[in-house]
Amino acid sequence: MKFIYKIFEKHKPKFNHTGKFRHFHSLFEATESFLFSQNQVTTKGCHIRDSVDMKRLMIVVFFALIPPLIFGLWNTGYWHYKSIGQEATVLQEFIHGLIKVIPIILVTYITGGTIEVIYAQIRKEDVNEGFFVTGLLIPLILPVDIPLWMVAVATAFAIIIGKEAFGGTGMNIFNPALLARAFLFFAYPNKMTGDLVWISGLSKAQNVIDGFSGATPLAHATLGHFNEIPPLKDLFLGTIPGSIGETSTLAILLGASLLLITGVGNWSIMLSVFVGGITMSLIFNALALNEYMQLSPITQIMMGGFMFGAVYMATDPVTAAQTNIGKYIYGFLIGMLAIMIRVLNPAYPEGMMLSILLMNTLAPLIDHYVIAAHIRKRFNRIKVKN
Repeated sequence: MKFIYKIFEKHKPKFNHTGKFRHFHSLFEATESFLFSQNQVTTKGCHIRDSVDMKRLMIVVFFALIPPLIFGLWNTGYWHYKSIGQEATVLQEFIHGLIKVIPIILVTYITGGTIEVIYAQIRKEDVNEGFFVTGLLIPLILPVDIPLWMVAVATAFAIIIGKEAFGGTGMNIFNPALLARAFLFFAYPNKMTGDLVWISGLSKAQNVIDGFSGATPLAHATLGHFNEIPPLKDLFLGTIPGSIGETSTLAILLGASLLLITGVGNWSIMLSVFVGGITMSLIFNALALNEYMQLSPITQIMMGGFMFGAVYMATDPVTAAQTNIGKYIYGFLIGMLAIMIRVLNPAYPEGMMLSILLMNTLAPLIDHYVIAAHIRKRFNRIKVKN
């Protein structure tokens, strides 16, 4: 690596703002930053509250996404071979998952990375590290059979409209990865819902065994097929159809452990999301107006993208509430709304996406009233002393 480092150091002056290749400064800086640890720290971004550098924060989150990614690669191959009735080894299943998922990841990084470099060059700034994580989050919350051109369009929409339009990393009000999913959900619903999109090759109906269904647990619940919802063991391990990285509760908890141990993930938001979801489930259990309301809280939080959203999406430091009390309120409302939307509005079975985006909008308002309450409390103390 020292040899490569010397090459970068030798040619760096050519890519400075006054150098021969100054128009490619942002691309050069991004490549150098990816390969080597830099002696710089983040200079702006409203979500950075201490000495933690963005590069260190992003790399921890990236590694925390590895367990859901690895499981998703295997699960993709597992369900493909199961749908066509063929026996396959774990290695064969994993390889098939690589063939299907890696192109989605590459398209996301190439599309989003290119846009990031262009905007950085226009603004004469260094390329921000934010998309390093977003580029992996987007594929993990998509169905495996999503067309690659849709992935590119959704990524471009999320980065340009949801991020760069607000000033770049640290300034956006919506989670870019969820914005990409929401764009696809409303623009191309037939590629984001139904039984055919979650399993590799099922939409082409080639050699699929008779009677096989690619319905997710949420789909079974929405249609009233509650006896077909997988047992808790399968929901926990993740051997069910669904988005690439959202099915395995176990893999997500492994990633959550890394985030919490390193202090990168916010435990108060994670905890409050779960408390909110369980509370709403218990309220529905008490009402028991239909079978969907009678599902246990554990089943509810392990279905769909609830776990993934609670760990990786709700805790986004840019779009979440910033005050300590605000984080509890923010997370609790996300959990409640996610269960409420999926149960009361079958048209949007994945309530986690909509609830987080809605609370992204309300996060500044929550912080405003929390801070206002603190100010009133201090004024009251002063009056009492006088």
